[in-house]
Amino acid sequence: MDVFHLLWLVPAFPLAGFLILALFGLRLHSRAIAWIGTGSIGLSAILTLWIGVHFLTQPPANYQYSLTLWTWFDINGFAPGIALYLDPLSLVYIFVITFVSFFIHLYSTAFMRSNEGYVRFFAYMNLFVFSMLVLVLANNLLLLYLGWEGVGLCSFLLIGFWYRDEVNGYAARKAFIVTRIGDTAFIIGLFLLVKQFHTLNIQDILQQAPVVWSAGATAVVWVTILLLGGAVGKSAQLPLQTWLPDAMAGPTPVSALIHAATMVTAGVYLIARTHVLYSLAPAVQLLVAIIGLLTLLIAGFSALAQHDLKRILAYSTISQIGYMFLALGVGAWTAAIFHFMIHAFFKALLFLAAGAVIMAMEEEHDIFKMGGLRKKMPVTFWTFLVGSGALAAIPLITAGFYSKDLILFDAFASTQGSFWLWLGGFVGAFITVLYTFRMVFVTFYGEQKKPITHNPEEEKAMMIPLVVLAVLSVIGGWIELPHAWAHFTPFSDFLTHVLPPTNLKPDMESQEFMLQLLTAVIVFAGIYLSWLAYVKKPALSASWKNTSLGRACHDFFYKGWMFDQLYDKLFVKPVVWISRIDPHDFIDYIYEGFGRLNVLIHAGFSRTQSGYVRWYLLCIAIGILFIFSLILFV
Repeated sequence: MDVFHLLWLVPAFPLAGFLILALFGLRLHSRAIAWIGTGSIGLSAILTLWIGVHFLTQPPANYQYSLTLWTWFDINGFAPGIALYLDPLSLVYIFVITFVSFFIHLYSTAFMRSNEGYVRFFAYMNLFVFSMLVLVLANNLLLLYLGWEGVGLCSFLLIGFWYRDEVNGYAARKAFIVTRIGDTAFIIGLFLLVKQFHTLNIQDILQQAPVVWSAGATAVVWVTILLLGGAVGKSAQLPLQTWLPDAMAGPTPVSALIHAATMVTAGVYLIARTHVLYSLAPAVQLLVAIIGLLTLLIAGFSALAQHDLKRILAYSTISQIGYMFLALGVGAWTAAIFHFMIHAFFKALLFLAAGAVIMAMEEEHDIFKMGGLRKKMPVTFWTFLVGSGALAAIPLITAGFYSKDLILFDAFASTQGSFWLWLGGFVGAFITVLYTFRMVFVTFYGEQKKPITHNPEEEKAMMIPLVVLAVLSVIGGWIELPHAWAHFTPFSDFLTHVLPPTNLKPDMESQEFMLQLLTAVIVFAGIYLSWLAYVKKPALSASWKNTSLGRACHDFFYKGWMFDQLYDKLFVKPVVWISRIDPHDFIDYIYEGFGRLNVLIHAGFSRTQSGYVRWYLLCIAIGILFIFSLILFV
């Protein structure tokens, strides 16, 4: 039996789980809801593993496999299909999506147990996973766009899950509207591709593009800019990064799913999937690197000033996605995907561990109101420490070192890289260490400021995912060792069947060890400074805030570099002002006109319902006479 023919079941299981929960969930016991919601993702993960083993041992021709399920529609020969496409890139993505999502769902069975809307939560989560799987498995642009908008819808539903709170509703609307800006650019880019190539098939477009377009052609520049607009919206990159910190209004497992396995990684996938187009537009590819670099620095400084544990992790995600954009921009395609996978492990771990802390603290999010939890919650502490070490890229012992170090090296050594791109990434790495261990030391060390009312470590369903993800956050990096150590690069070798290898400047590998040494120095220096400022001499951090410059910087970074305030003045307030001074413009008259026309039609038809049989018979006779007249005289 050809196991690849079962590929359609990978997204079908989550869809089936969603349909069962949506249609019959209110009649089911909470245990059945948990089994269906989690089990459907678990089946997808097991099937993905089986398909992956076959793909590695008995790969299909050219490491590509297409499965057409049926034709969506056929208009004059234009016939997009419901068709799936599997290659090394999509295989890596579906592995991360299904496995990380399974552990998040398992965690949620205990975390969300006492919440109203238990069945609604798992229905939305299953639909979220289904949409992301469709996005990365689609073989044509139309199906990809269906998954793209599906994850946008699910993020709106899950961010505003506790919709009775006005703040949550605002955060959901903000995420939906801001990402719509990028999606508008994205759909225009898709229209241009279809107009140029007369096909929706992604692989056909990528094969024809180098023949149809020359490097730097105006058309390919515009297409890649528009696709980049969609990517920065979904992946919360500059200038559309403002929605993600507010998205923390949703339940913690939702945050873990959005940040680790679904929505914010969609932009990275889109650019990697269309890398051929970006190779033909080097100026736009450089723009990708610059956007990633600026975003990782802006988000890193913002994280330094946050007090909310989940907002720190949110800004951290924006920063780490910035590293992936930096890698994509310098042509380090495999490094970006490698960091995507490792980031999924440790960021899911950090969010789930943070959720355990917040639950223990009775929904307290402020890290400065926590403290002293490492002995009270040892499993949570050690797993959180492992995730933090991976985020900070502690050398040798964490997976984050291997993936982030590869990006920094490629930013310097790639033919499309530069010293300045490396320096920005290097500074960002130092900032990452500072805010990460600030978070660790303030939350888990010092005096305990609030009692623990319920210890989540009693819930095995919450602790098992933490332990498994912690293990992956350590050993996950061993599949790609640095060039200076050994040419053991199975991950890159696997992806080079679909993504080109990084072009390095001559004699760069000899400098890799020195760059690694510098990275190690700043990691341990950052840990020491954080320990000094928040454990040994906490007055140091307080004294900085007491200065006028310190307060100004803190407020500026705390507000995310004032982007929300800027957009509020440039876009929100002008629209509100116009709507107030012109409440009855011509557009209102159009809609009011339709409404009044319907009222008149309704009134006219209502008069025909008189209740008199003779009136009805007369109308029937007139109708018959009219029909015969048409037959005889027309």
